[in-house]
Amino acid sequence: MAGHRVDRVSEDIRREIMAIVRELKDPRVQDKLLTVARVEVSSDASYAKVYVSAMEGFDTAKTAVKALTGATGYIRRQVGQNLGLRKTPELKFVADDSISHGMNIVRLMNDLHTDDAE
Repeated sequence: MAGHRVDRVSEDIRREIMAIVRELKDPRVQDKLLTVARVEVSSDASYAKVYVSAMEGFDTAKTAVKALTGATGYIRRQVGQNLGLRKTPELKFVADDSISHGMNIVRLMNDLHTDDAE
């Protein structure tokens, strides 16, 4: 599959999974500030690694990944139906701490800014 097609499919899958996660009834996922940081699709589109991050921290992301792994069949079916892909990739969910890492960088930059202002 061409590189631009893989990028487009991975972005479409990311968008669909975000919409599906908002509708899940699992209490480990409901009312959590979750985001799908990125999706890496294999070159033949048979596998997709989904990186999930949470505002509450890495432990919340790990708990959400357990819930999403349990709902993988449902999520995969919904993605396949909504996107109309010929072959829906197998999904593997991975906890990611990119949001908390980014928030830490912003906090450090704000601390530097306040130190300069003094």
